[in-house]
Amino acid sequence: MNGESLRDLWLTYQSTVAFIGLNGLLALSVYTTLSCGQLSLAQAGFMALGSYASAILTLHTSAPFPVVLLAGTLVPAVVAIPLGLPVLRLKGVFLAIATIGFGEVVRIFFVNLDFTNGALGLVAIPQRTGLVAIYLALAGALFILWRIRGSRAGYALEAIREDEPAARTMGIHASAYKLSMVVLGAGFAGLAGALDAHFNFIVAPANYSFGRVVDMLVYAVVGGTTVFYGPVVGAAFLTLLPEVLREVGSRVGLQPGPLRLFVNGLVLLLVILFLPNGIVSLPRRVRRWLETRRAAAHAA
Repeated sequence: MNGESLRDLWLTYQSTVAFIGLNGLLALSVYTTLSCGQLSLAQAGFMALGSYASAILTLHTSAPFPVVLLAGTLVPAVVAIPLGLPVLRLKGVFLAIATIGFGEVVRIFFVNLDFTNGALGLVAIPQRTGLVAIYLALAGALFILWRIRGSRAGYALEAIREDEPAARTMGIHASAYKLSMVVLGAGFAGLAGALDAHFNFIVAPANYSFGRVVDMLVYAVVGGTTVFYGPVVGAAFLTLLPEVLREVGSRVGLQPGPLRLFVNGLVLLLVILFLPNGIVSLPRRVRRWLETRRAAAHAA
């Protein structure tokens, strides 16, 4: 393959590489709350806040791009504090419903806001996001979660996830830890939204519907939520898979949209049935199977 062919291939799949990083960051925003046993589905709303805050700052000021990204990160993180204080008293399906409601409130707010052009959204946003910015943000998020994992806070979060009442009896301030992870997840989602807004030129309420947060959750579950990098693996796998199957879909007459939904649903079902700890657990499962086969062969 010559240099021109490689350049054409890179131009074709450059956006896919960018979306892997963005989806990985969004999946990590869901993982932050799952790490302490909470299912928060407010990430689409936080992403919308980050996208709009950064886009407005870019369109109406001459703020440098790092300042724009900081604003897109801080605005949803600050909003998450008053939201998290009452909402985290809920558990299970009630928490999920409440956070879905928050996301829809944010979306409808921007639909009816004339300053942001309502349902049409903001357009002609300068493309300031590059692959370096996306993957630096992803690396930073992974580094933060890696540092938390091996710290006292990480052990406290694991205890809260496994048995919150028992964790409280050991003196762990569960509410503070859960609120911290909600704020961190909101910051990740807002940062992803700011990067996305300056990559796709447009910010519109339709981009932050309930379906968007379902995608984030599927990335995390498919990749695995037992380790901090699992959601990134799931995001990469599910972002690349439709591209791989696109040619197959065209041959059998399936449109890319329905094919993607079908494949995502099928993969999620198979992972839940056979790999409950996600794709990241597959190598360990294979090693155990091989060890069992060797032990059986030696016994025979």
